Amino acid sequence: MDTTDSARTTPAPLAIPPEPSLFGASPRLLRAAGFVSNFDRFCITPMLLLIGTQLGVSLPTVMLAASGYFLAYGLMQPVWGLASDRLGRVRVMRISLAGAAVAALCSVIAPDAAVLIAARVAAGAFFAASIAASITYIGDTVPAAVRQRPLSELMTAFALGTAAATVVAGALAHYVGWRLVFALPGLIAAYLALALRRLPEPPRAAPGALLAPFKVVLRSRWQWYVMAVAMLEGAVLLGFLTYIAPALEAQGASATLAGAVSALYGVGSMAASQTVKRLVGRWTPVRLIVAGGVQMALAFGLAASSRSVPALVACTLLLGGGWSFMHSTIQSWATGLSPAARATGVAMFGLALYVGSALASALAAGPAEHQAYGDLFLTAAILTVPLTVAAAVGRSRYRS
Repeated sequence: MDTTDSARTTPAPLAIPPEPSLFGASPRLLRAAGFVSNFDRFCITPMLLLIGTQLGVSLPTVMLAASGYFLAYGLMQPVWGLASDRLGRVRVMRISLAGAAVAALCSVIAPDAAVLIAARVAAGAFFAASIAASITYIGDTVPAAVRQRPLSELMTAFALGTAAATVVAGALAHYVGWRLVFALPGLIAAYLALALRRLPEPPRAAPGALLAPFKVVLRSRWQWYVMAVAMLEGAVLLGFLTYIAPALEAQGASATLAGAVSALYGVGSMAASQTVKRLVGRWTPVRLIVAGGVQMALAFGLAASSRSVPALVACTLLLGGGWSFMHSTIQSWATGLSPAARATGVAMFGLALYVGSALASALAAGPAEHQAYGDLFLTAAILTVPLTVAAAVGRSRYRS
């Protein structure tokens, strides 16, 4: 299981300034692109019941807008990754954000559930490029030894997008209307499609044959292993996270309160990401992964035992912390697996993550319709154990 062949063709990282100036104007645009992608992806969560009621459809039907989004988001990862390796990281982000702005407009004016589902699927397909491209950009420009620190900065922006989405979406949907919520990321995406022209393209290897990056990526057995871990992680965390807000609303909470509690996931992630930055180099990757897994298991255990507001507040905070500890470590691992086709490798990682998320959220829709939230969260707590073991054992045996 080595990546020696691909490492020989690795382009040299850009010469970078010291870390304090690394995140100047250009990386702020990267963080903004990741922010708006996560905002759009999570804003529907606290609005599911409200949209279903206003459009006259059941929860499983409106859940198709969320799970379809996640599925398209995942399936488009390798497409955008291949395009990024051939056309450039920044160019792909600009193209995708322009398309996302149009899809957001279609979500705003959707007259029924069918059109809304189609518009959300399209939005997921276009927004799929932003996070992977920003992570790849860091991989291209920052040495592996210190890469997890700027990745943690990106994770903070992603978490802020998640938190803002759930708070803003819940409040706006309750007091103004859910359609306005979809307009906000569309406007930001349109702005970024223009503003990102200021971001310099990092050098990359010559693209070669069309499918050459896939051959580089898929012949690495470690790539397959990490993709399997990512699929389970997406199912356990992102898939079941979708049901925190509906579980609260089933207890009589308003969409505003449900959104505020869900937003604490982002708060927990932001707080933990600052801790992770300090621990990189002091703690081993395995220790970081295990710390994240313990937090996630405790979180879902709490939610399984009680769906009260205090229990779900603690759950979402712990889930955010678990995500920062575990996911940033696995993500940093993934950026170095196939350096000669980094964008495609990161995209395949994202494909596995979001397909796992979509499958879990879709499979859980039936039990959620019958309000079997305790069983759902207990299942997530149990699945956290093999996820943590697989990630920790794999990372301990991997040698770059």
